[in-house]
Amino acid sequence: MNFVINGHNIFLIVGVCFIASVIFVHIMKKVAIFLHVLDMPDKKRKIHTKPMPLLGGIGIFLAFLLGYMLFAEKNNLMLSILISSFLIMLLGLFDDMTKSETPMPNKYKVIVQVIVACIIVFYGGLKLTRTTFLGLAINFDAIPLLPELLSILIIVAIINAMNLIDGLDGLCAGISSIYFLTIAILGFVLNKFGGLDVILSLIMLGCTLGYLVHNFPPAKIYQGDAGSTFCGAMIAVICLIGFKTTTVASLIVPVFILAIPILDTLFAIIRRKLKGQKIDQADKEHIHHQLLKKFSKKSSLLIIYAINVLFSVTTIFYTIGDKKLSIVCYVLLAAIVLFLILKTNVIFDRKNK
Repeated sequence: MNFVINGHNIFLIVGVCFIASVIFVHIMKKVAIFLHVLDMPDKKRKIHTKPMPLLGGIGIFLAFLLGYMLFAEKNNLMLSILISSFLIMLLGLFDDMTKSETPMPNKYKVIVQVIVACIIVFYGGLKLTRTTFLGLAINFDAIPLLPELLSILIIVAIINAMNLIDGLDGLCAGISSIYFLTIAILGFVLNKFGGLDVILSLIMLGCTLGYLVHNFPPAKIYQGDAGSTFCGAMIAVICLIGFKTTTVASLIVPVFILAIPILDTLFAIIRRKLKGQKIDQADKEHIHHQLLKKFSKKSSLLIIYAINVLFSVTTIFYTIGDKKLSIVCYVLLAAIVLFLILKTNVIFDRKNK
């Protein structure tokens, strides 16, 4: 088997980024403590009981920059990704450093996220023009500006979904790692191993795994909004590149690899609407919070990992194997998850019934 991409061994790419991330995140932990950039306990919406350093996302980003300089292509798309990543990191960092005193209104965050998405779509030229769904070809470029608007929506939605899911040690980075690994495997089996989406996936896989060394329960540092939104932005970018290079030809692929954050976001919106709350109002009723009522942090995390891996494995078989059988597996997995969800308070407040 050929494990070389653009002249670099894939294990070297992941390994270098992993080691860099481990080192950079450790350094940022010391910096966060020194600068007192800490995530303070909050019984209403957080599960940690002591102040936690918050600059882990900067460590992930620095490792990504190193990986980019050593292994990635240099073109307009990558330049747009770097500019956008820097902006999303600045937004997250500002929010992390000020949220304990004067939290940034969510509308301003969304404005910056839209600007970030516009840079990627209009300057980088990255947009969703066509895809397939259950074998049906869908062309979005038949309607003016529809590809651009859809792409901006996808980027902003995934950024917020990954930020929303980041409420348990190791959860956001673990789900991100599973996504990056799945895309890399798809690129390999589809013989599209030289694509930018695969290279970025390998770089980000090393970065997120390196961060998990410090964040797997019990966590020693958090990535903060800077890290979760950066991971979300990179997932969205890799997703859109995958559509362009046909590594990800079907809309089913990213939807099911990201099943947990997508479902958690959808359920949060429904739950808060039913309660008459604002959509962006924080609470402790997410999927991971429900699991924590019955299991330990580590067990809850591993359960979510297992579900996500099952969706990812099914997605790989859907791409390269029997699509009808894979769809049956998707339906069964979705039914199991939905059944478990309805037994908790994720959507409905069962305590009042």
